[in-house]
This record gives sequence, structure tokens and C-alpha cells, in this order.
Amino acid sequence: MSRALVLLAATASVGLAVATPVAAATFTSLAAAFDNAGISDNANPTAANLDGSGNSLSAQDLVAAGWSPGAAITVDNTPFTWPTAATATPDNVVAGGQAIDVTGRGSALQLIATANNGPITASGTITYTDGSTAPYTISVPDWFAGNAAPRAVGLPHWNTRGGQQTASIKLYPESVPLNANKTVRSVTLPNVSNGVAPGVPALHVFALGVRPGPGAWTGTWSAAPDVVSSVGPWTQQTLRMVVHDSVGGSAVRVRLANTFAASPVVIGHVTVAVQNSGGGATGTPVSLTFGGQRQATIPAGGELVSDGAAATIPANANLLVSVYFPGPVTFAMVHSLAQATSFTTPAGAGDHTADVAAGAFTGTFGFWTFLGDVDVMASGRPGTVIALGDSITDGFGSTVNANHRWPNLLANRLTNPHFGVLDAGISGNKVVSDQFTDFGVSAVNRLDRDVIDQPNARTLIVFEGINDVKGGTPADQVIAGIQQISARAHAFGLKVIVATIAPFQGWSEFTPATEAAREAVNNFIRTTPGFLDFDQVLRDPANTLRLLPAFDSGDHLHPNDTGYQAVANSINLGAL
Repeated sequence: MSRALVLLAATASVGLAVATPVAAATFTSLAAAFDNAGISDNANPTAANLDGSGNSLSAQDLVAAGWSPGAAITVDNTPFTWPTAATATPDNVVAGGQAIDVTGRGSALQLIATANNGPITASGTITYTDGSTAPYTISVPDWFAGNAAPRAVGLPHWNTRGGQQTASIKLYPESVPLNANKTVRSVTLPNVSNGVAPGVPALHVFALGVRPGPGAWTGTWSAAPDVVSSVGPWTQQTLRMVVHDSVGGSAVRVRLANTFAASPVVIGHVTVAVQNSGGGATGTPVSLTFGGQRQATIPAGGELVSDGAAATIPANANLLVSVYFPGPVTFAMVHSLAQATSFTTPAGAGDHTADVAAGAFTGTFGFWTFLGDVDVMASGRPGTVIALGDSITDGFGSTVNANHRWPNLLANRLTNPHFGVLDAGISGNKVVSDQFTDFGVSAVNRLDRDVIDQPNARTLIVFEGINDVKGGTPADQVIAGIQQISARAHAFGLKVIVATIAPFQGWSEFTPATEAAREAVNNFIRTTPGFLDFDQVLRDPANTLRLLPAFDSGDHLHPNDTGYQAVANSINLGAL
């Protein structure tokens, strides 16, 4: 195939010059297609122009976030390399229908992109080596005014003609489903613009990568991040987190995430063991490495997936995942409602990740931090079931340290086939509204990270919406959110099962209007294929607007252990 070269109106997009492709082309790499300089040094802020109005990303802010030139970064389980271009030279491509050679196969193609004068929704094409093609559509928010919730990384400034100014600048991960049985040859970018100019919408792509196939891995435990919290500082300190797995296996790996963060974090050492009691292990913890090294750094917004390690991991067991932080760590991504007690050494105690005894772990805490997933090599066919929900899925009202969340109880029933069950519940979470500082981003905006990129994701159970309707969100917006979740999950090959919203009469936000919204959403859900009727399972037959008293934790919203067991028992295992 001949390669046409793109001739630029300027050798680089410097100052307010506009880099305009004369003709569409096929490029051997994304870097070969770069035609816009969008990153500038703080000392020379006018040397780049991302938006046509002289504004650009700060090179120093990117380095401070760990997104330095040539950095290897993983976002949503997809590795990519940040551009190596020198400051004020082309470092991104303005999407104008260019075809970019891509080699590999996997579950998704991911772009790190942003829009100016956006948001932008546009379509492109995936071409496979067998000659077949598939269309795709991405929606990219504006780099300045766009929603911060789905960002890959956020920066605190932008560089302008008048110098650096405080601003909320975002780069976004955009995932495109791939046919995992085919090899990608190229991706044709959306034809949005042929350059940058004041007031003109443009879509900028900085990096892309193929999400690797999951192989034989199955998710056995996960926790969705809900907030960045001030901590410690943790300096030369080991945290030993207690997690309850679902399916066992012969090997283990973990995914650590620095989601929502503003700066990198150094991980000194990670181990996994089976809990004996308290902070003590039943045997020597298994040491995990990252690219063969014990110590690794997670960029802001990035992830680390460990190498797999041989280990005997029993099903439905408590595991100890110990993480050593050389520190200092002052802010951390957390999952706030663990419903489990974990353990910590004092600051300065050093690396105790390999300890079998509990003696060094003199403190306790009740959240999970940096730990996103635990995966295993399970026997039989790999497969992961993910429960996407709010506090009822998160287990609020269940007995602490008893693992009586309904996804745990469902996993207890799933002995054959041996699918993993992941709990992606966040207390207070909503389907369509982001609550970034308290209850996590919306289910719509966290779907890729918390569900789609899980290993061998098979089935999604959506049990969410109570916080939307009792908070006054119109039923049609909640329904539209559920439809959006279902459509995107289906595009990635997942089976989707939606559960009706449970009754909540007696809770402070119960009114005739909020009840009407709940009933409207439930009427829609009951038209979806294979729905689960958790409303019918949990309600009082004598008063269908409230929880059955025997299932009520006491607040008239959250079930108790018995109610959670009833939810788990109601699920047809064959439908998963």
C-alpha cells in the first residue's frame, strides 16, 4: 500500500499557526500523523496551540502527574505510551479522517483524547487484517469545560497567551470495542476537522493502545473507587487489606489504581495471602511483581497490573492484600464503605508485606485504597459477573466482616460454573449524576472502568436508580441512563440483566412524587429481557411500598443480612 504524506501549512503548529492536512493519508503510527503542538513549556506558553486560540497543556503539569514524554501508562487496563515529542513540536493528531496502522488483537482499542470547542461525538472505522471493517462512535468532552468525572487525568492549569492560568484541564479515555477473534490492521479517525482555528471544534488524539485479551483470568474481587481522600501521610508504612474473593484459582494478580489522583504514587511491595485471623496469614504471603520488579510507580489516573504469580487461592475466602508505601502518600483513591476491617502498621515501620504474623499490624481502618481488582486463574471456563449498583449492592446494613453483601451471597451459590462475582457497588451512587467528591461518578461514566474492562466480563447485573429517583431525577432520565449502560455493555459483548428498584417507604426522601418515579422506572425495567424483580423479592406483601420488616435493616431503605440473602437466592444461576 502506498503511503501518502500529509503536507502541513507549517512544519509545526507553533504560536497560532494552523496545521492543515492537504490530503487524507494512512500513517504507520499515531506519532507519524501528529500535526498539532498542544503541549508547551510554562516558560514559553505561546509556543503551542491546542485550540486555535493560543491555549495549550502545561508540560510541567503533565510531568508532575507522571505523564512525562515516553512514559508507559495504563488506563482502563489498556497500556499506551505518552508522546515523546519535544515541547512545542507536534504531539497529537487533529482527527480528520486519517488512517493509523495498529497491530494487535484484544477486547478494545482505547484512545487518549480531548476536544476543544466541544464536546464532540463522531464516528470512525476499524479495519481488520482480513479486510473486514467495523464502525465506531466516540463522545469526547471538552478539555476545559467538560465533565471531570470520566477523565483519564486532570491538570490544574493551562498555558495561555497571557501565561499560565488556573483551569481544570482534562484528557479522556475513549474505548472502542474490537472483535477479539480478529487482528486489527488500522483505525480511521473520525473526520472532524482539518486543523485548529478559533471557535472551531476539533478532536485531538494523543495516544492509543489495544486492551489485551484477558486470557484465562477471571475476576474474583473488585472495589470501585468513589473518592480521593486525604490520608496519613503514609510513610514507610504497610497496609494489609482484607478482601473476600468469589472464585478460587491456581494463580493470582492484582490491579492497583491511582484513579482521580493529581500525582503519582510509589508502590514498594505487594503480597497476597489467605487470612488466618485478624492481620495474620495462614502461610507465607505470595510476592507480586510489576514487569519483574517489586517497586513500581502509578501515574495520576493510571493503573498497575501485576505479573501473575502461582498461588493456591480458595473460593469464598478472605485474602490479605498487603501494600507497602515508601511514601509519603498524602492523598489516596479509596472505596469508602468496605464493611470489613483492615490493618496497618505505624508510619515508619517499614515493609511488613511478607509477615505471616499479625504483630506489626497495630492499627485498623475500614476502607480499601489503591486496590481495584484481584484476578485468579480459575478452573473451567473463565467468566466474570459484575454487579453494578449503589449502597444496597455495596452491602450497607449488612454485618461488618460477615461478607453478607448480596454479590458475596450470590458467589456462594455459584459453584458450577465457577464464575467470579465482582461487587461494583458504591454507596450513594447514581445512574446519571456524578457526585465526584462523595459517592463516585455516575454508573454511566464509570461503566468502562468498573465493568467493561474486567477480565472475561460475561454478565452485568444493573441494580441502581434508587438514589436518582429519591433525589428528584426524572424517571425518563434514569431510564435513558439504564438504556445507555445496556447498549454500551452489549457493544462489548456482555449480557445485561437489569433489576427493579426496591421499595423505600419510611425513608426521609419518600414522597408520592419519588415513589411515582420509582414505579415508572420499574415499569420500564419489567419490559427488558430477563429482568430481575428485586422489588418483588424485598417488598412487604401487606404494603408493597415498603421493605418486608424481616428484610429491613432498620432504616427502611437498606436490607439486612436476611434481605440480602433473599436477593441472592432469587437469581436464576442459569441466566448468568
